[in-house]
Amino acid sequence: MTQLAPDMIDAFARDGAVVLRGLFAGHVEALRSALADNMAAPGPHAAENTLMGEAGRFFDDYVNWHRFPAMEAAARDPAIAGAAAALMQSDRVQLFHDHVLVKEPGTSRATPWHQDGPYYFVGGSQTVSFWVPLDPVGDATLRLVAGSHLWDRPVLPTRWVSQQAFFPGDYRPVPDPDAEGMPVLEWDMAPGDAVAFSFDTLHGARGNTTSARRRAFSLRFVGDDARVVARPGPTSPPFPGHGMQSGDRLREDWFPTVWSRQ
Repeated sequence: MTQLAPDMIDAFARDGAVVLRGLFAGHVEALRSALADNMAAPGPHAAENTLMGEAGRFFDDYVNWHRFPAMEAAARDPAIAGAAAALMQSDRVQLFHDHVLVKEPGTSRATPWHQDGPYYFVGGSQTVSFWVPLDPVGDATLRLVAGSHLWDRPVLPTRWVSQQAFFPGDYRPVPDPDAEGMPVLEWDMAPGDAVAFSFDTLHGARGNTTSARRRAFSLRFVGDDARVVARPGPTSPPFPGHGMQSGDRLREDWFPTVWSRQ
């Protein structure tokens, strides 16, 4: 298991987010190339998140690690997967999926506040996402509400552009953390730094009003207690035909174990 300072593990447990400097530094150039290839050949889940007439371009895509070796190499890096194990306090780490998010210069569209967990068909307390900028970020960095992973009710999952509910349920309305005075964490980051956060941590990001691109790569991992959960509609990612039932562990052939204490 990657050795992390105790205060980092404590911060992750308390706040639901912590920054790990340089964790992906050795993968930046390869991931930049993979993102370019991904944008040139988008997968079936790719989306453009700007409305007609809005400035800039906000592209995202996910579940492409099997198409681009650099993404899989990052997920299988023992230092990265080991850091996931340490933060989750888990004996094993499975790759859930990857996510690419690119905001071109002058993009006004923000990433709306959301928790990842309610969109997924997996639940558990041992989860972690790494959000990794491939360009220096300041104002367009990831923003997270400290302690939101411990809220007693999940936040309503919505579609990013229309803001319509993803599916019905007993959800907390999407808050406005700035207006409501919630404790927001954000860091200036260099390429290869990583914000680690729980699937249940509320997060978002401003638009990119700078003259430089903001390319980000994300990896999502699950640990020992992750299990399939039923949702009232198709999840995101949907993973059609996965064949698992509520309460099952994630199948290894689709969601490989990338680190194990054994």
